[in-house]
Amino acid sequence: MTEVRLAPDHPAAVVGGELRLPKAPGVIRRFWARHPRLADGLIAGLYVVPTLLVWVVAASTQAQPPLWLTLAHVATIGAAGAALLFRRTRPRLLLAAGWLTCLVSAPSAALDAVPILFGLYALAVYRSTRSAWIGLAISVAVGTVSAYLSTWYRTAAELEPIGADSSGTAVGLVVFMLIATLIGVTVGNRRRYLDALIARAHDLARERDQQAQLAAATERARIAREMHDIVSHSLTVMVTLADGSAATAARDPARATEAMQHVAETGRAALADMRRMLGVLAEPDATSEHPEELAPQPGTAALPVLVDRFRAAGLPVQLTTVGPPIADSNLQLTVYRIVQEGLTNALRYAATAHRVDVTVEHADDMVRVDVIDDADVASTSELTSGGKGLVGMRERVALYGGTLEAGPGQQRGWRLRAELRADENSPSADAATLNSDETEDHA
Repeated sequence: MTEVRLAPDHPAAVVGGELRLPKAPGVIRRFWARHPRLADGLIAGLYVVPTLLVWVVAASTQAQPPLWLTLAHVATIGAAGAALLFRRTRPRLLLAAGWLTCLVSAPSAALDAVPILFGLYALAVYRSTRSAWIGLAISVAVGTVSAYLSTWYRTAAELEPIGADSSGTAVGLVVFMLIATLIGVTVGNRRRYLDALIARAHDLARERDQQAQLAAATERARIAREMHDIVSHSLTVMVTLADGSAATAARDPARATEAMQHVAETGRAALADMRRMLGVLAEPDATSEHPEELAPQPGTAALPVLVDRFRAAGLPVQLTTVGPPIADSNLQLTVYRIVQEGLTNALRYAATAHRVDVTVEHADDMVRVDVIDDADVASTSELTSGGKGLVGMRERVALYGGTLEAGPGQQRGWRLRAELRADENSPSADAATLNSDETEDHA
């Protein structure tokens, strides 16, 4: 995980790599963006020092106001200067200090509305446009009252003639406040828009990494499922044939030799299947010298060969197909794997079966697969534990909106039934995630 500063005051962590953004234009701008406290301190100093100097000069050339009013003015200037240090985090506090400074400065030669301007700008940039307009309305009222108080006080103190234009002063303050608010709203909206774009890019980067992790997990599950189907089936047939060959080697060497030949053929077929499966993990090589590695995945046309293998292993299998063939290659592979898993379980757990019936029926938009044996139910009770094979079959069937039933038969034996939807609305695109990768890579 890499920490990346996406924007000033906006650190974020991008999962899986850096979210690269263009640099902010200008060396000076980047410098102030990296040192916000220094910028706020300079702004506060540039306000407090000149204001105090101007006020001292104006007070020395005119009649002195009362001492308490002088102290109050100095205190409000200091408070406004301190509030400027927190204009980014406490803009409302700065605006309130500006209102107070403006009211207290009414008896002076000039109204002090500078903190109000900074407060309105900060409120629009660091809070919201709505807050800025509300602050502007209150500031207009405070500025108007301050302008009339200043005129009244200076007229009563005979510092200015009667009839001084307080309306002009109020209008001037309102204009400056409106300009500060509009600038703040423009800058604030642009800042919030950029933050939203950066946050969106950050979310997209995280979503990209999550999608990659999910795709990797799905691919691992698919490969594990295919490997289980290949290895479990092949090893079960090879073990059964090897046991049978060992049992008949002394009394029937020819039959034992034939059984071992079937073991070799099954092993070679398993190696070829595993080579095709593992080839998905490697980069495709258009110049491959082994065209057999590009053979397509098995489908319903390979069911008779599959049944013959189990018959050679001693399992009495009868295959029955009803209806037209299936057109979807992904669905064909799913049906093949279901039959393969059902016969593998029958060979492993139903050794006493006298008959195993496999039926593949196509009816309208449904494909029904039945694998039924007549073995003793007690000998097949281990299937109820629900191993990886049954879990894999349920996942395959669920992709086609179908159902899978596995349990004891009505009278005896074990019954496996799977129903899959073969209509156009079936999620064949999702099924391709499990099956079509091999078909596309090896077809």
